[in-house]
Amino acid sequence: MKYQIGDTVLLLHSNEEGQVVDIMNEKMLMVDVKGVTFPVYMDQVDFPYFKRFTEKKIVPANKEKQYVDDLRKEKLPKEKQVADGVWLTFLPVMDTDEFGDVVVEELKMHLVNRTETPYNFIYKLHFFGKPDFDLKNSIHPFEDFYLHDIDFADLNDSPSFEFDFSLITPSKHKADHYEASVKLKPKQLFARIEELKKKNEATFSQLLFENYPDKLVEDVVEMGRLAARGYKIYDASKARQHMEPARSVVDLHIEKLTDDWKHLSNFDILSTQLKAFEKYYQLSVLHHQPSLTVIHGVGEGVLRDEIHEKLRLKREVKSFVNQFHPSFGYGATEIFFQY
Repeated sequence: MKYQIGDTVLLLHSNEEGQVVDIMNEKMLMVDVKGVTFPVYMDQVDFPYFKRFTEKKIVPANKEKQYVDDLRKEKLPKEKQVADGVWLTFLPVMDTDEFGDVVVEELKMHLVNRTETPYNFIYKLHFFGKPDFDLKNSIHPFEDFYLHDIDFADLNDSPSFEFDFSLITPSKHKADHYEASVKLKPKQLFARIEELKKKNEATFSQLLFENYPDKLVEDVVEMGRLAARGYKIYDASKARQHMEPARSVVDLHIEKLTDDWKHLSNFDILSTQLKAFEKYYQLSVLHHQPSLTVIHGVGEGVLRDEIHEKLRLKREVKSFVNQFHPSFGYGATEIFFQY
């Protein structure tokens, strides 16, 4: 191995010097430059000795010598860091197989905070909607936070990367939390990796958010005026007794939702089904049900996929599963809530 941990190396593209902090494989190193750690290919770095030698200047014989005490001490200006958001970064770890082809073994996942604000975050990884990995931590301004590794073969299992951010120092003008998610289809991911190989780059990133959102200002309704106009005002603590009862099983087949459905287009049918799903989902949450089973049928899977996409973004969902059921086969999804 040409390099070892602790070696000083020169980045050829920027002419900066850094230190090797990790050897990832036969082709890649992890390098620290001025406190910032990132991966590079070995052909993108070299030892700095030749550069240092060629930059040495010969002092003319007639020039007066200067001693250390005579030199003016100057502070080097710090490079200004550009704030452009919070990113999820994918680092493919590549190796050569027995046929001599370069293949991806795994992806190293990093959360990168390129803002001036520190955040708390909750990270969850799902496969086919099932939780697989979760992590709770914080990330500081302009910090690169390593999350975990994911096997390349697992990328065919519809991975979903979910984040819930909040401010370490709360602000009354900022939102209490912000949710962001990334879902990469295998075809898209393979295309990104091929693009990396062609450009000889190490990573690709997905933007989670550019600016942390402001708090939404809710309109304040004066209850006295509404009551004077004849509106009924209910005690919020007793609101459940005025709601429609929740269901533990909801059948979204269109003939179960409306009698007048034969003239509806496919778009209208799907819209009606999703509207019914949202209604009974919200009722389940308001009544604090532990679970809800949604019957969507098998078909081409359009309704199922739409429901699963919505469930991945809902905070109350602990997990959901679409597996064989003796009553519904594979045509139903069971949702489990957390409160």
